[in-house]
Amino acid sequence: MFRARLFHGSDTRVFVAFWLLGLINNVLYVIILSAALDLVGPNVPKAVVLLADVMPSFLLKLCAPYFIHVVPYSLRVTLFVLTSTGGMLLIALTPPYTDGNTITTKLAGVVLASLSSGAGELSFLGLTHYYGLSSLAAWSSGTGGAGLVGAGAYAVATTSIGLSVKTSLLASAFLPVVMLVSFFVVLPRGPLKRKKGNLKSGFEGPPLAQRRDGVDIENDELVSGHEDEGLLSNAKVTRSHSALPPLWANNVIQNLRRMLPLLLVYVAEYLINQSVTPTLLFPLASTPFTHYRSFYPTYAQQTIYQLGVFISRSSLPLVRLHRLYPPSCLQCLNLLILILQSLLDIIPSVYIVFLIVFWEGLLGGAVYVNTFALITDQVDQKDREFALGTTSVSDSSGIMIAGLLGVGLEEALCGWQVQRGRDWCRKL
Repeated sequence: MFRARLFHGSDTRVFVAFWLLGLINNVLYVIILSAALDLVGPNVPKAVVLLADVMPSFLLKLCAPYFIHVVPYSLRVTLFVLTSTGGMLLIALTPPYTDGNTITTKLAGVVLASLSSGAGELSFLGLTHYYGLSSLAAWSSGTGGAGLVGAGAYAVATTSIGLSVKTSLLASAFLPVVMLVSFFVVLPRGPLKRKKGNLKSGFEGPPLAQRRDGVDIENDELVSGHEDEGLLSNAKVTRSHSALPPLWANNVIQNLRRMLPLLLVYVAEYLINQSVTPTLLFPLASTPFTHYRSFYPTYAQQTIYQLGVFISRSSLPLVRLHRLYPPSCLQCLNLLILILQSLLDIIPSVYIVFLIVFWEGLLGGAVYVNTFALITDQVDQKDREFALGTTSVSDSSGIMIAGLLGVGLEEALCGWQVQRGRDWCRKL
């Protein structure tokens, strides 16, 4: 019954458009993390790249919900594409790491890409409110696919095909063009079309804002009363004159209940990926690898973890979770087990670590998609667009906390291993 309700009256173009938007919005983020070792070298903690990749996004998500509603979606998407492309070009065209200056320049490019990704997630999650729950399912699946596509493509380009890091990053700089096509060509514009006679074509100046579902929007984004009825049949248009979006829930405890599981799962998940997995090394003879450098991308950013994320983020039509603290706690257990492995070498085979990392991806993706699905189900329509956007700060804040903690954790774990004769982490 839930599956039927999820896709009832939905448009295939909506699903394809949101899947591609989720894919492209997140794929550069994944590529940057996959290239972390190549960007800063083996002597700089990979958590430094993680911080540059997430902190600007976190800060933007904290404040943007209070002003981004005055910017039309069409302009937002154009700015996202320009910013992310510029960031990737800056990363790719900067010489390889040889000194602090080149690393700083590369990190500046990472910051630009981060701002684009953060604003994109905030905006597109809010946009799903107008296209129904199926668009949220498509968006989540696309973001999960970004992990497989981004990490897999980077690994294939640099390892199998033998392209240089520079060439691979240059090619990825043009991926945001797909976002333009998805939004302006594939996505049905009914919910965003201007109502006849609302604005004259020559209007210039500040956006003329009205209110729909409690959120300021521009007149050219008012819902058409008859188009996409299957997707918007439950939407109601209201009017107000408040200058800012309302606080999206009156009960602070309820807000924290929605946000804390996502925060918790991301702290544990990214501590594992960026700080613990670089130290989860085994003798090469007992593994499928020929170089120690291959462990890190395979664990954290290639098929194993990302496959788990993709499967669980695509599971909304089939499985719903209404209690999110249990999977969050299980993720913390994963973190504890893998830290113990790094310290004490208690797991006999690398293939067992593969299974744990896959399970980690399943848990993280499930908490992400079900957090936003619960908001869609439980939050009043007048607050829902704002709620979907602001809750996205949970994952960014969790990643940022993990980055801050991870700078010291990776070095501590590696140092512990070197003192006990396992110096593999210094051979990356």
